[in-house]
Amino acid sequence: MGAEMVPSRQKEQEEQPPADPRRWRALAVLGLVQFMLVVDITVVNVALPRIQSELTFSRAGLAWVVDGYVLMAGGLLLLGGRLADLFGRRRLFLLGVIVFAVASVVCGAATFPGMMISGRFVQGVGEALAQPASLGLIILLFPDTAERIKAIGIWGGIAGLAGVSGVVISGALTDLASWRWIFFINVPIALFALIMVPRLVSESRMSRDQSGRIDVTGAATAAGGLVAIVYGLLQAAEHSWGSGRVLVPLAGGLALLAIMVVVEARSDSPLIPLRFFANRTRGVAYFVGLSFGAAFVAFFFLMTLYLQQVLGYEPLKAGLSYVPLGIAMGVGIGLGTGLMPRVGVKPLLALGFFLAAGSMALASGVETDTNYASGVLPSLVVLGLAAGLVMPTGTSAALHKVTGDDAGLASGMQATTQQAGGALGLALLAALALRHTGDQVAAGVAPAVAATDGFVLSFRVAAVLLVVCGVLVLLLLERVSAEPRSPVAEISPR
Repeated sequence: MGAEMVPSRQKEQEEQPPADPRRWRALAVLGLVQFMLVVDITVVNVALPRIQSELTFSRAGLAWVVDGYVLMAGGLLLLGGRLADLFGRRRLFLLGVIVFAVASVVCGAATFPGMMISGRFVQGVGEALAQPASLGLIILLFPDTAERIKAIGIWGGIAGLAGVSGVVISGALTDLASWRWIFFINVPIALFALIMVPRLVSESRMSRDQSGRIDVTGAATAAGGLVAIVYGLLQAAEHSWGSGRVLVPLAGGLALLAIMVVVEARSDSPLIPLRFFANRTRGVAYFVGLSFGAAFVAFFFLMTLYLQQVLGYEPLKAGLSYVPLGIAMGVGIGLGTGLMPRVGVKPLLALGFFLAAGSMALASGVETDTNYASGVLPSLVVLGLAAGLVMPTGTSAALHKVTGDDAGLASGMQATTQQAGGALGLALLAALALRHTGDQVAAGVAPAVAATDGFVLSFRVAAVLLVVCGVLVLLLLERVSAEPRSPVAEISPR
């Protein structure tokens, strides 16, 4: 049997086109832009109090500085992936970078709340265009199985490191310069990418016989459904769960998603072909990826509030507190990418989820006078290791057995689950924390104690969710030891 497999492997290698000699340099540039895009999800967290003070935001309005970006990015990523497949991945990537850079200038120059919120919404549109196109390009740049696993692992790891770096960068710039520089710093990175990508990456798009019309109805119902659900969850922070301001958008969002499923099943050119979910590994990967995004983004938001509002940290100190998490994540990424070809995706992904659950359990032990070294640092280190394992392995599972023509769609789905998970998690877990805090204060509990109790409740809920995801990975994920070869021959270079 082994003798039969060797010729098969040799034949597979012979069918692959020669690797582009520019691929690693292209990965470096695409990774830099990916870093910029993901940083802007968390970069505003530490700076929010300064932004609120200078632009006179209300407490409710301030939430849109975070949610406007995440909602548009998550709601439109699928459309961005399909547009990249149809009109060219390099073209959509460059367009997304331009949109993002212009919106960053608007945010940095904002003089009133509406200007800031508008800029953040447009930033999200820019990410929705650039991010799926970027990952689609990486899949095509690396036709060799081993190299592609490594490249995807690096790209996924960069996303995780960017999420951590955002709070550090935000704290440093807010304290040492101005919060406006957390947006202006995007401009030179964007200009560099606009110069280098056309030199390093060839254009690619869906083959002519596979192309079709754009599914506008599917895109509108998908984006509208996600936005409505997240909006309803955010309303629960200030209104009763049974109030119309919560139930109406939640019901409307679910209805829109149900309509989307019907539309996609009947469409000749669906935005999300239902056949795409026939692969069990990808379906599980999308669900657990959404859940990890929910816990990860909410952890950053809630822990940052705890550090500044309960322990009294200044922005720079709060940002630097996350440095150990970033270091641990780098170690986790190295372990994950190095062990994936030998151990496989399934055990590493499950281990990552169980470690993440443990980090949330550790975080749930904080009190109003907790010492950083003994009470906060352990949860940060464990979460960093967990994220380093989950992000590259989760990306590989989400792209399991993807064809060349679906590269943009697959990357769009993977990014959408992360963004939608972050938005849902931030909305739900923050609402739980704030609601519990309000109830405690009304009962006469000291504000600092009530706030800490609210954070602890949300951390415990996140821990339970992550344990469930780890079990699902063990029970349902197929054994994925390596990515299949990329059928680059199916892609029509233009």
